[in-house]
Amino acid sequence: MTRDRSGDVIVVGSGVIGLTTAVVLAESGRRVRVWTREPAEGTTSAVAGALWWPYSVEPLELARTWALESLSVYEELAARPDETGVRMVEGVMGESLLDEQGPWAAARLPGLRASTPEEYAGTGLWARLPLIDMPVQLRWLRERFLRAGGTVEVREVADLAEAEGAAPVVVNCTGLGARELVADPAVRPVRGQLVIVENPGVRSWLVSTDAVAGTTTYLFPQPDRLVLGGTTEVDEWSLTPDPAVAAGIVERCARLRPAVAGARVLGHRVGLRPSRPVVRLEREVRGGGGVLVHNYGHGGAGVTVAWGCARVAAGLAFG
Repeated sequence: MTRDRSGDVIVVGSGVIGLTTAVVLAESGRRVRVWTREPAEGTTSAVAGALWWPYSVEPLELARTWALESLSVYEELAARPDETGVRMVEGVMGESLLDEQGPWAAARLPGLRASTPEEYAGTGLWARLPLIDMPVQLRWLRERFLRAGGTVEVREVADLAEAEGAAPVVVNCTGLGARELVADPAVRPVRGQLVIVENPGVRSWLVSTDAVAGTTTYLFPQPDRLVLGGTTEVDEWSLTPDPAVAAGIVERCARLRPAVAGARVLGHRVGLRPSRPVVRLEREVRGGGGVLVHNYGHGGAGVTVAWGCARVAAGLAFG
């Protein structure tokens, strides 16, 4: 008896976009395999900060919709932080004004207000947002996917035709890999370097932007560490931490939170954000009737829009 393969899907990529898309598809009753060059722990997503906030992602209106859908999910997951890695944490988004955000922000983010001088020396917004421990979140996503009947295969994909020959529906969530895999030069790396230190007592997150220096500095407290950042180096491919850059990150963070100056360094991280002028979220009908859905190009906002984009991708796959 020939098995009906109409519900078979291969998701290529196991970062936060790939795993979230795979979860949505598997929980809708599809037979889903994830093909990935490396385990989730080795992806750019594992290095991410990762604070929910819709920034630097286009198209803006769609991205805001995707972000708000994702916010609803993270608010639910925050009830189980040890399991999911999601916590609702207070902090200040520097160099932001309330009236610049639009009505969606006040309507959806309770307590959003201008920060006080005690909270931040410059102009900023106080907010309570999802802060995500990415190694925990990725592990939880993978386990949820496996419980839904999915499988993960570690394998190099040099040509999407390989996946298209193995399933009638393929979802391309390869991030920066799409630059070569589908010959999309619009996808470019934006290098981000982080310093991980022992937390000297910082309880709130902080993001500060210096438009003159062209730097964004941030401190993200996780349960067992403090994440310090960062850099936004366009078209820089190196994954090797730069000691001088690391020292500069610590110095900038210490100016904002002096206790950081003496914190013991636990490690260094580098990730390449898959930047694109606009997110590519679209469907192609291929020769022979197969379907290829693209879901990549989220830059540093992958966590922020992951669930909204996953639902759209699932709809495109079987729409």
